[in-house]
Amino acid sequence: HQPLLLANHGPVVCGENLQEAANNTEELEETAKLIFILGERPIRYLTTEEIAQLRR
Repeated sequence: HQPLLLANHGPVVCGENLQEAANNTEELEETAKLIFILGERPIRYLTTEEIAQLRR
């Protein structure tokens, strides 16, 4: 379950239970803060390999 932002509406967040939905809301908020702080700087997303390494 991934949170999303609807243009002119705001966030839509769900989860398997209330705790997961709350965690997803917090993650969305923190991600939005980082994007705001970065401003116009380019964002380098993790590659699939980097994500796999982090999950080990």
